Amino acid sequence: MSTLSSAVRGLNKLYPDARAALDGVVRDGMVLAIGGFGICGIPEALIAALRDTGVTGLTVVSNNAGIDGWGLGQLLETHQIKRMISSYVGENAEFERQFLSGELEVEFCPQGTLAERMRAGGAGIPGFYTRTGVGTMIAEGKELKEFDGVTYLLERGILADVALVKAWKADTQGNLIYRRTARNFNPMAATCAKLTIAEAEIVVEPGEFDPDEIHTPGIFVHRLVHNPYPEKRIERRTVREA
Repeated sequence: MSTLSSAVRGLNKLYPDARAALDGVVRDGMVLAIGGFGICGIPEALIAALRDTGVTGLTVVSNNAGIDGWGLGQLLETHQIKRMISSYVGENAEFERQFLSGELEVEFCPQGTLAERMRAGGAGIPGFYTRTGVGTMIAEGKELKEFDGVTYLLERGILADVALVKAWKADTQGNLIYRRTARNFNPMAATCAKLTIAEAEIVVEPGEFDPDEIHTPGIFVHRLVHNPYPEKRIERRTVREA
């Protein structure tokens, strides 16, 4: 076997299942960045495996917490999440209950700001100024600065210990392709963590992707799980009256 072939084989990041991919990298009190928007584009197998590890005191950075009993909602039911940094809580009654009762700490963050905070963290940018949130509770305790007579507030970049993301396709070296709106927060989450674990519906051999198709390069992905049959639940089914 050639040296090049040996090197390519050595870059295989595929693990046998989600439980194995999480082994040795999750712990109590860690910060996780998790892709998804509602239950669209969520790493469902990895979230279920994370629940089964029993780790607690987690800080989770995610647009929202899924729905009751599914996605991150599973981790709320088991009280494994201590703090959420998120934008939207409207579809999860348990999230609302824990927040209002003081069981769950919540840092609300506008969606665009949340995406940029993760992107900035992954790019090595410690903070950035934005007009979003000025004059609201979002600005409380944050530095304000004027530029050209306009007030901006300072937002910090986000750095997570581990990111869990969902892709449509991946190769065994961790190059990822997302599908349509399921891309959402996944690319930013994938870059802002010390270690990223990806879950993909389709896994192929290296070289099968056109480089221009790749959304997240494999350099950002450390471990990979194949989940060929995701449930893809519908968050809220809406139909016309008969």
